Formats: sequence, C-alpha cells, structure tokens
Amino acid sequence: MQGERMSVRLGLMALLAEGPMYGAGLRTAFEERTGGTWPLNVGQVYTTLGRLERDGLVEQAGPPDPEGRISYRLTDAGRAAVEEWWRSPVDRVSTPRDELVIKLALAVTVSGVDVQSVAQTQRTATLRHLRDLTRLKQRALDAIGAGIGDRGADDGGIGGDGTADHADPDRDLAWLLVLENHIFSAEAEVRWLDHVETRLAQAGRRPHAASTRHHAASTRHTDPVQPPERASVETTGGHP
Repeated sequence: MQGERMSVRLGLMALLAEGPMYGAGLRTAFEERTGGTWPLNVGQVYTTLGRLERDGLVEQAGPPDPEGRISYRLTDAGRAAVEEWWRSPVDRVSTPRDELVIKLALAVTVSGVDVQSVAQTQRTATLRHLRDLTRLKQRALDAIGAGIGDRGADDGGIGGDGTADHADPDRDLAWLLVLENHIFSAEAEVRWLDHVETRLAQAGRRPHAASTRHHAASTRHTDPVQPPERASVETTGGHP
C-alpha cells in the first residue's frame, strides 16, 4: 500500500511539472495517462495535494477561482523530487502484499482447505482475464493504427470510460504499455500457478490432506522446478 501511495503522490507531482492544475484535472489526467490502473477519487487527490503542500512540494498557484477551486503548482523542492524520481529505479525490496500469494500460502497450512481447487479456480479466472487483456491490446493497436484513442470500458473495468478521444500518439503508446504490463503479469501468474500445482504434486498433497501437511513440508524439494508448459490459450497477442 505504501508503494501505491508513493506512486500516486509522485505521479500527481509529475503531472504538475507540466504546469498548474486543479485537483479534478489532475485526477482526469492521471487516470487517462495510466489507463485507469489506479482509479482515483477527487477527495483522494485533494488529500494528497494537502500533504504535498504541507511537505513544501506544491503550493497554491493563486487564489481560488469563482467556483472555489484551487490550482496547484510545484515548488522548487517538488520539481527536484520529480526529477529525482525519473532518475531513480523503483524500489522492489519492499515487496507489496499480494492477496493471491497470501491466500495460497494460508490454504496450504489451514486444515480442510482444498489447495488444488483454490489454485485451479484462480488459474481459470486469470486465463479469462488474460484473454480480455489480449483483446484490449488488439483494440489498442487498432486505435493507434487508426489514429484515435480508444480506451475500452466493458472489459473488466480496465481503460476508462470507453469514449473516443482526440488523436494523441503519446497517450496511446502509454496505454499500450500499461496493457502489455498487465498481460505479462497475468502470464507470469499463470506460470506460477502451474508451478504451485507441480509443487503440490511433488509434495504428495491431496485435497484435505491435513494429516500429512507437516511431513510434506519437511520433505518438500528445495531445488527449482521448471513449471510445465501452459495450456494453449489465445495469448499470441500478449507479447509486444
């Protein structure tokens, strides 16, 4: 969660590096440019702006407009922070919490849970999501070819409101990169779930086999296992 908050915080600052903006405009620009990866509400944006102002990274660009809206701009310290962000790698040491990893780890250790069923249910859902992403990628490529900004709305909540935007090659490219990141992540998740099933089979796990849990854990192999080939799915569009 901390990493996500920092991404939003620095992302808003990066947008302000282009010039002063209102909170509502920041929200719209952030969601458009990240393909709706982190949907924001206006309250969250203004809370973040308040903290940035407190920390001396942004300031009010002038008095409120007739509707009471406040425009914000970066301070020199804020501009330096954004420039440092562009130069620095993303910290991968602080691993974010992954609900699926936590769920399967607990399923292995909690009595009476059919771990194989948990893994297979997730695998089916992830493959379905992967097909949706692949279809969205093709639509994004078609949009780039046609010179329009089609973001798609009815595919798992990804991609904004689905309205056609004005031609913007940079935003279309950004949206395509976001989609491809989701695709690679989904493909990696499927491979990991295949690996989970292999590990469970090697450990001799059976559904509800709680009585053999401690023995299986003590005899489980520690060497890496090459995961089996994934089932054939419509993912040929998943690679750039």
